[in-house]
Amino acid sequence: MKLNDRKMKILEAIVMDYIATAEPIGSRTIAKKYDLGISSATIRNEMSDLEDMGLIIQPHTSSGRVPSDSGYRLYVDSLMQQRPLTDDETMFLQQMIMDNIHHVDYLMQETAKAIAAMTRYATVVSEPRDKKTKIKQIQLMPMDEHSIVLIWVTDTKAVKNQIIFIQDPPDCDTLAMLSKVLNVHLQNQSVDKINKQTISDLMKEFGEHTNLLMSVLGVLADGVKNQVYTSGVNNFLTFPEFSDPSKVQAVFHALEEREMLITLFGREPSDGIQVIIGTENHVESLKNCSIIRASYSVGDGSAGCIGIIGPTRMDYAQSISVMQGIVLNINKVLEALTGG
Repeated sequence: MKLNDRKMKILEAIVMDYIATAEPIGSRTIAKKYDLGISSATIRNEMSDLEDMGLIIQPHTSSGRVPSDSGYRLYVDSLMQQRPLTDDETMFLQQMIMDNIHHVDYLMQETAKAIAAMTRYATVVSEPRDKKTKIKQIQLMPMDEHSIVLIWVTDTKAVKNQIIFIQDPPDCDTLAMLSKVLNVHLQNQSVDKINKQTISDLMKEFGEHTNLLMSVLGVLADGVKNQVYTSGVNNFLTFPEFSDPSKVQAVFHALEEREMLITLFGREPSDGIQVIIGTENHVESLKNCSIIRASYSVGDGSAGCIGIIGPTRMDYAQSISVMQGIVLNINKVLEALTGG
């Protein structure tokens, strides 16, 4: 069956109306709301053909039609009119980036919040970190009688700190000396280059404080794992299609699983913006969702991912526009920061 221009216009009207209202739409409503120049009877016949083609479905016997996942896919690939960011949206993103320009980790957290605020969907952002991340500076500082603070800065401009609990922490002078030792051996080194010889050399200089050294190395090893930030998850509570508690709980649970999110959004950089619609997604608990994802990069060695998650009834044009804007701006800023 041929998908002619008339069918395409009707499908576009159904998709756009359902995105806006979350209500199935019938032929009479389409005839009244959209100037297609054809009668409701003709629209009804065309809708029957679209249903036979699997592009729309009838959720209830007496209701109108809603798009299927295939219908959304055709809309995104062939019918959707992309729109540029408004001046206000552009300024909002640029200001957010400039406010956090010197701290990449904070920038990623604020990016998640900003996208969630602009789209009203859930967002996932991972830090640009991997085993090639280099250590620029390390410092050990006293905290209290049973703990110290490890602070380290990476070449991606991320500033990290971790509390290390220890029975008898060294005094301030000793911590300063041990910090110098760490910097001598680890400065400008990537974590995956910390080999047995380096550890052996460090153990000799740490002497009786070997336990502290092992804790420090453990923290650094954990630090190269992708940190993932989420925001806007509660937005799912506002979507009518997720009024069933079991559906929204499944989404909440999926977005709490760090490793699942990293797998879902990819460990390696991807080209361009990808749109995954409904059942195209391999995570069962997100089968009723669509995902828009993209990568951003820092220098040659590390990359992160940004994802927008919403119902299949998401505003694809607006979400893709926001994604394009944020990736473009972040890539420019991070390239400048790292001298790329």
